Amino acid sequence: GLVIATPLSLHYSMAKRALLAGKSALVEKPLAASSAEAAELVTLARERKRVLMVGHIFEYSAPVIKVRDFIESGELGEILYISSIRANLGLFQPDVNVAWDLASHDISIILMLMGGLMPEAVSCQGQGHYRRGVEDVAMLTLHFPRNVIAFIHVSWLDPNKIRRTTIVGSKKMLVYDDTALQEKIRIYDKGVDVHPYYDTYGEFQLAYRYGDITIPRIKESEPLKIECEHFVDCIINGRTPRTDGLSGLRVVSVLEAASTSLQNGGATVPPNWPEV
Repeated sequence: GLVIATPLSLHYSMAKRALLAGKSALVEKPLAASSAEAAELVTLARERKRVLMVGHIFEYSAPVIKVRDFIESGELGEILYISSIRANLGLFQPDVNVAWDLASHDISIILMLMGGLMPEAVSCQGQGHYRRGVEDVAMLTLHFPRNVIAFIHVSWLDPNKIRRTTIVGSKKMLVYDDTALQEKIRIYDKGVDVHPYYDTYGEFQLAYRYGDITIPRIKESEPLKIECEHFVDCIINGRTPRTDGLSGLRVVSVLEAASTSLQNGGATVPPNWPEV
């Protein structure tokens, strides 16, 4: 197996050469610079019966897995919206904008938390302040079925390093702060209840619920080590990676739609899902 950790512009060509040479490939995120390139790599890996894996490292992070477990257990109720912020000062990338550099992490996390549910549309606004045509701040909006919406704010121009995701459910709310040394997850028993019956508009009220804050224990682990061990295990035992080529294709398709939206003034764009 080969690990491809290069600038994005080389991902497709090097991964293709690896697969054609009969090698499995672990490609750093994002998988490729377009959905067409990503789809071709997925098809090639399938034809050659080789492992194609993408370095969506946060999907191997213990806190993110814990958050997914809370959602799947139903403790948060129905997901209403997700808000994610990933910001710091730099590092400016030479060949991609801030969305392709940073938002790829949050997109992979959100798609994982949504249990495979794909967004129906994507919109994105951003601005480049130091290099023409290269956005250093951006806001992505992912529109999912059932009126679920996700916001992703990414920036290379922020005085603080922020890695925070807020998930609002119909029962409880959860905040995941990856920069916290301890207590990375907090679950708030907060919410809004609507009285089921009322006779007049004057009787209509919203009841705000303020309950306990729960801080679950998380067994720390090194995501990069787990990711690499998983890659080796998939090669040896013929398993499908947790973050396989299709996972990489989905993330690239969302990023591609965000780029199209940026070029069209923030218009809402449906992601392109190539046949593979």
